[in-house]
Amino acid sequence: MTDTIDANEHKALDPQLIRHYAEEFNADRANLVAANAAVASGVLTAATDYKGARSLPRDFSIELKQGSITNQRRSGRCWMFAALNTLRYEVMHQWNLDDFEFSETYLFFWDAMEKSNTYLENVLATLDEPTDSRIFQEINYGPADDGGWWQMFAALVNKYGLVPKSAYPESANSKDSDAFKQYLNSKLREFAADLRARHTAGASLDELRATKNDDMSTVYRICAISLGEPPERFDFLARANDDKNDKSDKSDKRDADAANGAKSDSGDKGAEPKTGKDERRQIREYNITPMEFYRKYVPVDVNDLVTLCNVPMASRPYGKRYRIRFTANVAEAGDMEFVNVPLNVFKKAAVDQISAGHPIWFACDCTQFSLRGAGYFDCDTVRVDQLFGTEFTFDKGQGLEYGDSPSNHAMTLTGVNLGEDGKPNRWKVENSWGKDNGEDGYYVASDAWFDRYVTEIIIRKEYLDEATRSLLATEPVELEPWEPLTKRSR
Repeated sequence: MTDTIDANEHKALDPQLIRHYAEEFNADRANLVAANAAVASGVLTAATDYKGARSLPRDFSIELKQGSITNQRRSGRCWMFAALNTLRYEVMHQWNLDDFEFSETYLFFWDAMEKSNTYLENVLATLDEPTDSRIFQEINYGPADDGGWWQMFAALVNKYGLVPKSAYPESANSKDSDAFKQYLNSKLREFAADLRARHTAGASLDELRATKNDDMSTVYRICAISLGEPPERFDFLARANDDKNDKSDKSDKRDADAANGAKSDSGDKGAEPKTGKDERRQIREYNITPMEFYRKYVPVDVNDLVTLCNVPMASRPYGKRYRIRFTANVAEAGDMEFVNVPLNVFKKAAVDQISAGHPIWFACDCTQFSLRGAGYFDCDTVRVDQLFGTEFTFDKGQGLEYGDSPSNHAMTLTGVNLGEDGKPNRWKVENSWGKDNGEDGYYVASDAWFDRYVTEIIIRKEYLDEATRSLLATEPVELEPWEPLTKRSR
Protein backbone atom coordinates (compact mmCIF):
# COMPACT_ATOMS: atom_id res chain seq x y z
CA MET A 1 0.00 0.00 0.00
CA THR A 2 2.85 2.37 0.91
CA ASP A 3 4.57 1.61 -2.40
CA THR A 4 1.36 2.54 -4.29
CA ILE A 5 1.08 5.85 -2.42
CA ASP A 6 4.73 6.65 -3.14
CA ALA A 7 4.28 5.82 -6.83
CA ASN A 8 1.29 8.15 -7.07
CA GLU A 9 2.80 11.10 -5.21
CA HIS A 10 4.04 12.71 -8.43
CA LYS A 11 0.41 12.80 -9.70
CA ALA A 12 -0.86 14.85 -6.76
CA LEU A 13 -1.75 18.53 -6.84
CA ASP A 14 1.16 20.01 -4.90
CA PRO A 15 0.18 22.37 -2.00
CA GLN A 16 3.40 24.29 -2.56
CA LEU A 17 2.42 24.94 -6.17
CA ILE A 18 -1.05 26.05 -5.06
CA ARG A 19 0.53 28.69 -2.81
CA HIS A 20 2.61 29.82 -5.79
CA TYR A 21 -0.49 30.05 -8.01
CA ALA A 22 -2.23 32.16 -5.34
CA GLU A 23 0.72 34.53 -5.05
CA GLU A 24 0.80 35.02 -8.83
CA PHE A 25 -2.95 35.61 -8.92
CA ASN A 26 -2.94 38.24 -6.19
CA ALA A 27 0.06 40.06 -7.62
CA ASP A 28 -1.87 41.00 -10.77
CA ARG A 29 -4.36 43.86 -10.39
CA ALA A 30 -6.33 42.67 -13.46
CA ASN A 31 -7.08 39.37 -11.73
CA LEU A 32 -8.51 41.14 -8.69
CA VAL A 33 -10.70 43.41 -10.79
CA ALA A 34 -11.90 40.45 -12.86
CA ALA A 35 -12.68 38.41 -9.76
CA ASN A 36 -14.70 41.24 -8.21
CA ALA A 37 -16.74 41.62 -11.38
CA ALA A 38 -17.29 37.90 -11.97
CA VAL A 39 -18.13 37.01 -8.38
CA ALA A 40 -20.63 39.87 -8.15
CA SER A 41 -22.22 39.64 -11.60
CA GLY A 42 -21.37 36.24 -13.10
CA VAL A 43 -18.84 35.28 -15.73
CA LEU A 44 -20.83 36.30 -18.81
CA THR A 45 -21.82 39.74 -17.53
CA ALA A 46 -18.29 40.42 -16.36
CA ALA A 47 -16.92 39.33 -19.74
CA THR A 48 -19.31 41.46 -21.84
CA ASP A 49 -17.48 43.93 -24.07
CA TYR A 50 -19.64 46.94 -24.95
CA LYS A 51 -17.53 47.65 -28.02
CA GLY A 52 -18.30 44.19 -29.38
CA ALA A 53 -22.02 44.65 -28.77
CA ARG A 54 -22.01 48.06 -30.44
CA SER A 55 -20.35 46.57 -33.51
CA LEU A 56 -23.43 44.37 -34.04
CA PRO A 57 -26.39 46.69 -34.69
CA ARG A 58 -29.77 45.05 -35.07
CA ASP A 59 -30.50 46.14 -38.60
CA PHE A 60 -30.11 43.92 -41.62
CA SER A 61 -30.03 44.59 -45.33
CA ILE A 62 -32.17 41.48 -45.87
CA GLU A 63 -34.85 40.84 -43.25
CA LEU A 64 -37.90 38.56 -43.31
CA LYS A 65 -41.16 39.56 -41.60
CA GLN A 66 -42.03 36.83 -39.13
CA GLY A 67 -44.89 36.19 -36.70
CA SER A 68 -44.94 36.38 -32.90
CA ILE A 69 -42.04 34.86 -30.99
CA THR A 70 -42.66 31.30 -29.81
CA ASN A 71 -41.55 29.68 -26.56
CA GLN A 72 -40.52 26.07 -26.07
CA ARG A 73 -40.53 26.58 -22.29
CA ARG A 74 -38.79 23.84 -20.28
CA SER A 75 -38.66 21.28 -23.07
CA GLY A 76 -36.16 20.10 -25.66
CA ARG A 77 -38.39 20.85 -28.66
CA CYS A 78 -36.25 23.56 -30.28
CA TRP A 79 -35.88 21.54 -33.48
CA MET A 80 -39.69 21.37 -33.83
CA PHE A 81 -40.14 25.05 -33.01
CA ALA A 82 -37.44 26.13 -35.46
CA ALA A 83 -38.87 23.91 -38.20
CA LEU A 84 -42.44 25.08 -37.63
CA ASN A 85 -41.24 28.70 -37.53
CA THR A 86 -39.80 28.29 -41.03
CA LEU A 87 -43.08 26.82 -42.29
CA ARG A 88 -45.37 29.33 -40.57
CA TYR A 89 -43.51 32.14 -42.32
CA GLU A 90 -44.42 30.56 -45.65
CA VAL A 91 -48.04 30.03 -44.55
CA MET A 92 -48.43 33.63 -43.33
CA HIS A 93 -47.16 35.10 -46.58
CA GLN A 94 -48.97 32.63 -48.82
CA TRP A 95 -52.33 33.36 -47.18
CA ASN A 96 -51.74 36.98 -46.12
CA LEU A 97 -52.05 36.33 -42.37
CA ASP A 98 -50.81 38.78 -39.75
CA ASP A 99 -49.73 35.92 -37.49
CA PHE A 100 -49.96 32.15 -37.23
CA GLU A 101 -48.56 29.31 -35.12
CA PHE A 102 -48.64 25.56 -35.63
CA SER A 103 -49.26 23.14 -32.79
CA GLU A 104 -45.87 21.98 -31.53
CA THR A 105 -47.61 19.64 -29.09
CA TYR A 106 -49.18 17.70 -31.97
CA LEU A 107 -45.78 16.67 -33.35
CA PHE A 108 -44.44 16.22 -29.82
CA PHE A 109 -47.08 13.57 -29.16
CA TRP A 110 -46.28 11.63 -32.31
CA ASP A 111 -42.54 12.02 -31.83
CA ALA A 112 -42.83 10.40 -28.40
CA MET A 113 -44.83 7.54 -29.90
CA GLU A 114 -42.49 7.04 -32.84
CA LYS A 115 -39.28 7.27 -30.78
CA SER A 116 -40.71 4.69 -28.36
CA ASN A 117 -41.51 2.31 -31.19
CA THR A 118 -38.11 2.80 -32.82
CA TYR A 119 -36.32 2.29 -29.50
CA LEU A 120 -38.05 -1.06 -29.01
CA GLU A 121 -37.26 -2.00 -32.63
CA ASN A 122 -33.61 -1.12 -31.97
CA VAL A 123 -33.73 -3.37 -28.92
CA LEU A 124 -35.01 -6.19 -31.14
CA ALA A 125 -32.16 -5.49 -33.58
CA THR A 126 -29.53 -5.82 -30.82
CA LEU A 127 -30.86 -8.67 -28.71
CA ASP A 128 -27.50 -10.43 -28.57
CA GLU A 129 -25.53 -7.29 -27.70
CA PRO A 130 -24.37 -7.11 -24.06
CA THR A 131 -26.18 -4.33 -22.20
CA ASP A 132 -22.82 -2.67 -21.55
CA SER A 133 -21.74 -2.72 -25.20
CA ARG A 134 -21.14 0.70 -26.70
CA ILE A 135 -23.91 0.37 -29.27
CA PHE A 136 -26.54 -0.72 -26.75
CA GLN A 137 -25.49 1.98 -24.32
CA GLU A 138 -26.01 4.53 -27.10
CA ILE A 139 -29.46 3.13 -28.00
CA ASN A 140 -30.49 2.95 -24.35
CA TYR A 141 -29.26 6.42 -23.31
CA GLY A 142 -32.50 8.35 -23.87
CA PRO A 143 -35.12 6.12 -25.51
CA ALA A 144 -37.72 8.85 -26.16
CA ASP A 145 -35.87 12.03 -25.18
CA ASP A 146 -36.98 15.38 -26.60
CA GLY A 147 -34.06 16.28 -28.90
CA GLY A 148 -34.01 15.95 -32.67
CA TRP A 149 -33.05 17.06 -36.17
CA TRP A 150 -34.88 18.59 -39.12
CA GLN A 151 -35.26 15.19 -40.79
CA MET A 152 -37.08 13.86 -37.73
CA PHE A 153 -39.50 16.76 -38.17
CA ALA A 154 -39.92 15.95 -41.87
CA ALA A 155 -40.58 12.28 -41.09
CA LEU A 156 -43.35 13.24 -38.65
CA VAL A 157 -44.96 15.71 -41.07
CA ASN A 158 -44.88 13.13 -43.89
CA LYS A 159 -46.72 10.64 -41.70
CA TYR A 160 -49.03 12.78 -39.54
CA GLY A 161 -49.43 16.17 -41.24
CA LEU A 162 -49.75 19.42 -39.27
CA VAL A 163 -52.38 21.26 -37.25
CA PRO A 164 -52.73 24.87 -36.05
CA LYS A 165 -52.07 25.58 -32.40
CA SER A 166 -55.77 26.27 -31.80
CA ALA A 167 -56.54 22.62 -32.62
CA TYR A 168 -54.07 21.15 -30.11
CA PRO A 169 -52.69 23.72 -27.62
CA GLU A 170 -49.85 23.37 -25.14
CA SER A 171 -50.19 21.32 -21.97
CA ALA A 172 -48.28 21.41 -18.69
CA ASN A 173 -46.22 18.43 -19.86
CA SER A 174 -45.35 19.82 -23.27
CA LYS A 175 -44.17 23.05 -21.65
CA ASP A 176 -42.17 21.14 -19.00
CA SER A 177 -41.47 17.66 -20.30
CA ASP A 178 -39.02 16.28 -17.73
CA ALA A 179 -41.39 14.15 -15.62
CA PHE A 180 -43.35 12.90 -18.64
CA LYS A 181 -40.20 11.77 -20.43
CA GLN A 182 -38.53 10.43 -17.28
CA TYR A 183 -41.28 7.91 -16.62
CA LEU A 184 -41.85 7.12 -20.27
CA ASN A 185 -38.16 6.28 -20.62
CA SER A 186 -38.24 4.17 -17.46
CA LYS A 187 -41.16 2.14 -18.79
CA LEU A 188 -39.45 1.69 -22.17
CA ARG A 189 -36.32 0.33 -20.50
CA GLU A 190 -38.48 -2.13 -18.56
CA PHE A 191 -40.02 -3.24 -21.85
CA ALA A 192 -36.50 -3.65 -23.28
CA ALA A 193 -35.45 -5.86 -20.38
CA ASP A 194 -38.57 -7.97 -20.82
CA LEU A 195 -37.98 -8.40 -24.58
CA ARG A 196 -34.37 -9.46 -23.98
CA ALA A 197 -35.43 -11.92 -21.27
CA ARG A 198 -38.05 -13.45 -23.59
CA HIS A 199 -35.39 -13.73 -26.31
CA THR A 200 -33.08 -15.59 -23.91
CA ALA A 201 -35.97 -17.91 -23.06
CA GLY A 202 -36.38 -18.79 -26.76
CA ALA A 203 -39.18 -16.50 -28.01
CA SER A 204 -39.21 -15.94 -31.78
CA LEU A 205 -38.85 -12.51 -33.37
CA ASP A 206 -42.52 -12.59 -34.39
CA GLU A 207 -43.52 -13.30 -30.80
CA LEU A 208 -41.27 -10.52 -29.53
CA ARG A 209 -42.72 -8.03 -32.01
CA ALA A 210 -46.24 -8.96 -30.90
CA THR A 211 -45.15 -8.24 -27.32
CA LYS A 212 -43.70 -4.92 -28.50
CA ASN A 213 -47.01 -4.01 -30.11
CA ASP A 214 -48.78 -4.73 -26.82
CA ASP A 215 -46.21 -2.58 -24.99
CA MET A 216 -46.96 0.33 -27.31
CA SER A 217 -50.51 0.42 -25.92
CA THR A 218 -49.01 1.48 -22.59
CA VAL A 219 -46.86 4.06 -24.36
CA TYR A 220 -49.98 5.53 -25.99
CA ARG A 221 -51.69 5.68 -22.61
CA ILE A 222 -48.75 7.56 -21.03
CA CYS A 223 -48.60 10.02 -23.93
CA ALA A 224 -52.36 10.62 -24.03
CA ILE A 225 -52.56 11.17 -20.27
CA SER A 226 -49.61 13.58 -20.37
CA LEU A 227 -50.52 15.57 -23.49
CA GLY A 228 -54.12 14.75 -24.33
CA GLU A 229 -55.05 12.83 -27.46
CA PRO A 230 -54.19 14.49 -30.79
CA PRO A 231 -57.06 15.49 -33.08
CA GLU A 232 -57.96 13.33 -36.06
CA ARG A 233 -60.07 16.17 -37.53
CA PHE A 234 -60.55 19.79 -36.56
CA ASP A 235 -62.09 23.12 -37.63
CA PHE A 236 -59.87 26.00 -38.69
CA LEU A 237 -60.49 29.75 -38.84
CA ALA A 238 -58.04 32.46 -39.91
CA ARG A 239 -58.47 36.00 -41.17
CA ALA A 240 -56.59 37.23 -44.23
CA ASN A 241 -55.44 40.82 -44.36
CA ASP A 242 -56.64 41.40 -47.92
CA ASP A 243 -57.94 44.90 -47.17
CA LYS A 244 -54.54 46.60 -46.71
CA ASN A 245 -54.66 48.19 -50.15
CA ASP A 246 -58.33 49.09 -49.70
CA LYS A 247 -57.48 50.93 -46.48
CA SER A 248 -54.72 52.80 -48.25
CA ASP A 249 -57.08 53.74 -51.09
CA LYS A 250 -59.72 54.98 -48.63
CA SER A 251 -57.11 57.01 -46.76
CA ASP A 252 -55.96 58.59 -50.02
CA LYS A 253 -59.59 59.42 -50.91
CA ARG A 254 -60.18 61.06 -47.51
CA ASP A 255 -57.04 63.14 -47.92
CA ALA A 256 -58.16 64.26 -51.40
CA ASP A 257 -61.66 65.09 -50.14
CA ALA A 258 -60.22 67.13 -47.29
CA ALA A 259 -58.03 69.06 -49.72
CA ASN A 260 -61.11 69.88 -51.81
CA GLY A 261 -63.14 70.95 -48.79
CA ALA A 262 -65.34 67.85 -48.85
CA LYS A 263 -66.80 66.40 -45.67
CA SER A 264 -65.45 63.08 -44.44
CA ASP A 265 -67.67 60.00 -44.44
CA SER A 266 -67.88 60.16 -40.69
CA GLY A 267 -69.78 63.42 -40.99
CA ASP A 268 -72.35 62.12 -43.47
CA LYS A 269 -75.64 61.14 -41.89
CA GLY A 270 -76.14 58.34 -44.38
CA ALA A 271 -72.70 56.80 -43.89
CA GLU A 272 -72.49 53.29 -42.54
CA PRO A 273 -71.75 53.45 -38.80
CA LYS A 274 -68.38 52.20 -37.62
CA THR A 275 -68.28 49.03 -35.51
CA GLY A 276 -65.63 46.90 -33.91
CA LYS A 277 -66.48 43.98 -36.16
CA ASP A 278 -63.52 42.28 -37.86
CA GLU A 279 -64.38 42.47 -41.54
CA ARG A 280 -61.31 40.68 -42.86
CA ARG A 281 -61.85 37.77 -45.21
CA GLN A 282 -62.22 34.50 -43.34
CA ILE A 283 -60.43 31.30 -44.23
CA ARG A 284 -62.58 28.50 -42.85
CA GLU A 285 -62.31 24.74 -42.80
CA TYR A 286 -64.60 22.24 -41.14
CA ASN A 287 -63.67 18.71 -40.16
CA ILE A 288 -60.30 18.80 -41.93
CA THR A 289 -57.58 16.21 -41.22
CA PRO A 290 -53.99 17.13 -40.28
CA MET A 291 -52.69 15.73 -43.57
CA GLU A 292 -55.30 17.63 -45.58
CA PHE A 293 -54.37 20.81 -43.73
CA TYR A 294 -50.65 20.35 -44.47
CA ARG A 295 -51.21 19.65 -48.16
CA LYS A 296 -53.69 22.48 -48.66
CA TYR A 297 -52.26 25.31 -46.58
CA VAL A 298 -48.48 24.77 -46.35
CA PRO A 299 -46.76 25.82 -49.60
CA VAL A 300 -43.65 23.76 -48.79
CA ASP A 301 -42.83 20.10 -49.34
CA VAL A 302 -40.61 19.15 -46.40
CA ASN A 303 -38.90 16.59 -48.63
CA ASP A 304 -37.53 19.37 -50.86
CA LEU A 305 -35.09 20.49 -48.16
CA VAL A 306 -31.64 19.07 -47.52
CA THR A 307 -29.39 19.07 -44.45
CA LEU A 308 -26.01 20.64 -45.15
CA CYS A 309 -23.24 20.29 -42.58
CA ASN A 310 -20.00 22.17 -42.25
CA VAL A 311 -17.74 19.81 -40.32
CA PRO A 312 -14.06 20.52 -41.08
CA MET A 313 -12.53 17.24 -39.90
CA ALA A 314 -10.05 15.05 -41.77
CA SER A 315 -12.08 11.99 -40.75
CA ARG A 316 -15.26 13.50 -42.32
CA PRO A 317 -14.16 14.65 -45.80
CA TYR A 318 -16.20 17.28 -47.60
CA GLY A 319 -18.19 16.33 -50.66
CA LYS A 320 -19.75 13.23 -49.11
CA ARG A 321 -23.13 12.17 -47.84
CA TYR A 322 -23.22 10.67 -44.33
CA ARG A 323 -25.76 8.58 -42.44
CA ILE A 324 -25.69 8.06 -38.67
CA ARG A 325 -26.88 4.65 -37.46
CA PHE A 326 -29.71 4.34 -34.92
CA THR A 327 -30.85 7.96 -35.30
CA ALA A 328 -34.36 7.52 -36.73
CA ASN A 329 -37.44 8.61 -34.84
CA VAL A 330 -39.91 7.14 -37.37
CA ALA A 331 -38.54 3.63 -37.93
CA GLU A 332 -39.61 3.25 -41.56
CA ALA A 333 -38.27 6.71 -42.51
CA GLY A 334 -34.67 5.66 -41.91
CA ASP A 335 -31.68 7.21 -40.17
CA MET A 336 -30.55 10.84 -40.38
CA GLU A 337 -28.45 11.88 -43.39
CA PHE A 338 -26.21 14.89 -43.95
CA VAL A 339 -24.12 16.32 -46.79
CA ASN A 340 -20.81 17.78 -45.59
CA VAL A 341 -19.67 20.83 -47.58
CA PRO A 342 -16.96 23.52 -47.28
CA LEU A 343 -17.81 26.74 -45.48
CA ASN A 344 -18.02 28.86 -48.65
CA VAL A 345 -20.63 26.49 -50.16
CA PHE A 346 -22.46 26.33 -46.82
CA LYS A 347 -22.70 30.11 -46.45
CA LYS A 348 -23.56 30.85 -50.06
CA ALA A 349 -26.54 28.51 -49.85
CA ALA A 350 -27.69 30.30 -46.67
CA VAL A 351 -27.35 33.78 -48.18
CA ASP A 352 -29.07 32.73 -51.40
CA GLN A 353 -32.05 31.22 -49.59
CA ILE A 354 -32.60 34.19 -47.27
CA SER A 355 -32.11 36.61 -50.17
CA ALA A 356 -34.87 34.75 -52.03
CA GLY A 357 -37.21 35.32 -49.07
CA HIS A 358 -37.10 32.00 -47.20
CA PRO A 359 -36.00 31.52 -43.57
CA ILE A 360 -33.51 28.81 -42.59
CA TRP A 361 -33.56 26.14 -39.88
CA PHE A 362 -30.07 25.84 -38.40
CA ALA A 363 -28.28 24.01 -35.59
CA CYS A 364 -25.37 25.28 -33.54
CA ASP A 365 -23.72 25.24 -30.13
CA CYS A 366 -25.80 27.99 -28.54
CA THR A 367 -23.80 27.97 -25.30
CA GLN A 368 -20.56 29.27 -26.78
CA PHE A 369 -19.89 33.01 -26.50
CA SER A 370 -23.57 33.78 -26.13
CA LEU A 371 -25.59 36.21 -24.04
CA ARG A 372 -29.04 34.71 -23.65
CA GLY A 373 -30.62 37.72 -22.01
CA ALA A 374 -29.05 40.44 -24.17
CA GLY A 375 -29.32 38.47 -27.41
CA TYR A 376 -25.78 38.17 -28.79
CA PHE A 377 -23.79 35.33 -30.31
CA ASP A 378 -20.31 36.77 -30.73
CA CYS A 379 -16.75 36.08 -29.56
CA ASP A 380 -15.91 39.82 -29.60
CA THR A 381 -18.81 40.58 -27.27
CA VAL A 382 -18.30 37.74 -24.78
CA ARG A 383 -14.63 38.29 -23.95
CA VAL A 384 -14.01 35.41 -21.57
CA ASP A 385 -10.47 35.37 -22.97
CA GLN A 386 -9.87 38.83 -21.50
CA LEU A 387 -11.68 37.99 -18.26
CA PHE A 388 -9.65 34.84 -17.60
CA GLY A 389 -6.43 36.02 -19.23
CA THR A 390 -6.16 33.05 -21.57
CA GLU A 391 -6.86 32.38 -25.25
CA PHE A 392 -9.43 29.80 -26.41
CA THR A 393 -7.75 28.37 -29.47
CA PHE A 394 -9.84 25.44 -30.71
CA ASP A 395 -10.94 25.71 -34.31
CA LYS A 396 -14.28 24.31 -35.49
CA GLY A 397 -12.95 20.84 -36.31
CA GLN A 398 -11.18 20.48 -32.95
CA GLY A 399 -14.24 21.66 -31.09
CA LEU A 400 -16.30 18.92 -32.74
CA GLU A 401 -13.67 16.20 -32.43
CA TYR A 402 -13.18 16.80 -28.71
CA GLY A 403 -16.88 17.25 -27.97
CA ASP A 404 -16.39 20.86 -26.90
CA SER A 405 -18.90 22.49 -29.28
CA PRO A 406 -21.32 19.97 -30.79
CA SER A 407 -24.66 21.25 -32.02
CA ASN A 408 -27.19 21.38 -29.20
CA HIS A 409 -29.86 23.90 -30.23
CA ALA A 410 -31.86 24.73 -33.36
CA MET A 411 -33.12 28.19 -34.30
CA THR A 412 -34.21 30.09 -37.40
CA LEU A 413 -32.25 32.57 -39.52
CA THR A 414 -34.59 35.36 -40.59
CA GLY A 415 -32.14 38.00 -41.80
CA VAL A 416 -28.61 38.76 -42.90
CA ASN A 417 -26.66 41.96 -43.35
CA LEU A 418 -24.49 42.13 -46.45
CA GLY A 419 -21.53 44.51 -46.35
CA GLU A 420 -20.22 46.75 -49.07
CA ASP A 421 -18.42 43.75 -50.57
CA GLY A 422 -21.68 41.78 -50.73
CA LYS A 423 -20.54 39.34 -48.03
CA PRO A 424 -22.45 38.64 -44.79
CA ASN A 425 -21.20 40.26 -41.60
CA ARG A 426 -24.07 39.51 -39.21
CA TRP A 427 -27.19 37.34 -39.06
CA LYS A 428 -30.64 37.78 -37.53
CA VAL A 429 -31.68 34.82 -35.40
CA GLU A 430 -35.22 33.97 -34.30
CA ASN A 431 -35.16 31.91 -31.13
CA SER A 432 -37.84 29.89 -29.33
CA TRP A 433 -37.07 31.01 -25.78
CA GLY A 434 -39.87 33.59 -25.63
CA LYS A 435 -39.81 37.35 -26.23
CA ASP A 436 -38.11 38.14 -22.91
CA ASN A 437 -34.83 36.68 -24.17
CA GLY A 438 -32.74 38.63 -26.63
CA GLU A 439 -34.42 41.71 -28.09
CA ASP A 440 -38.07 40.66 -28.25
CA GLY A 441 -36.91 37.09 -28.87
CA TYR A 442 -34.39 37.91 -31.61
CA TYR A 443 -30.62 37.56 -31.47
CA VAL A 444 -27.82 38.91 -33.60
CA ALA A 445 -24.92 36.61 -34.51
CA SER A 446 -21.64 37.83 -35.93
CA ASP A 447 -20.48 36.21 -39.13
CA ALA A 448 -17.35 34.93 -37.37
CA TRP A 449 -19.55 33.20 -34.77
CA PHE A 450 -21.66 31.68 -37.57
CA ASP A 451 -18.49 30.29 -39.17
CA ARG A 452 -17.27 28.75 -35.92
CA TYR A 453 -20.39 27.38 -34.24
CA VAL A 454 -23.11 26.76 -36.85
CA THR A 455 -22.86 23.15 -38.03
CA GLU A 456 -26.15 22.50 -39.87
CA ILE A 457 -28.48 24.41 -42.16
CA ILE A 458 -31.58 23.22 -44.00
CA ILE A 459 -31.59 24.34 -47.62
CA ARG A 460 -34.12 24.01 -50.43
CA LYS A 461 -32.73 21.93 -53.26
CA GLU A 462 -33.14 24.84 -55.69
CA TYR A 463 -30.43 26.79 -53.81
CA LEU A 464 -27.86 23.99 -53.94
CA ASP A 465 -25.09 24.16 -56.52
CA GLU A 466 -24.86 21.29 -59.00
CA ALA A 467 -21.95 19.59 -57.23
CA THR A 468 -23.81 19.52 -53.90
CA ARG A 469 -27.08 18.43 -55.50
CA SER A 470 -25.32 15.51 -57.19
CA LEU A 471 -24.20 14.21 -53.76
CA LEU A 472 -27.82 13.43 -52.89
CA ALA A 473 -27.70 10.46 -55.27
CA THR A 474 -24.47 8.99 -53.83
CA GLU A 475 -24.25 6.10 -51.40
CA PRO A 476 -23.92 7.52 -47.86
CA VAL A 477 -20.95 6.81 -45.62
CA GLU A 478 -22.38 5.14 -42.51
CA LEU A 479 -21.28 6.45 -39.11
CA GLU A 480 -21.75 5.03 -35.64
CA PRO A 481 -23.98 7.17 -33.40
CA TRP A 482 -21.05 8.30 -31.25
CA GLU A 483 -18.83 9.40 -34.13
CA PRO A 484 -18.48 13.21 -34.24
CA LEU A 485 -20.48 14.96 -36.93
CA THR A 486 -23.56 16.49 -35.35
CA LYS A 487 -25.81 15.94 -32.33
CA ARG A 488 -29.52 16.23 -31.65
CA SER A 489 -30.75 19.71 -30.87
CA ARG A 490 -32.76 20.47 -27.75
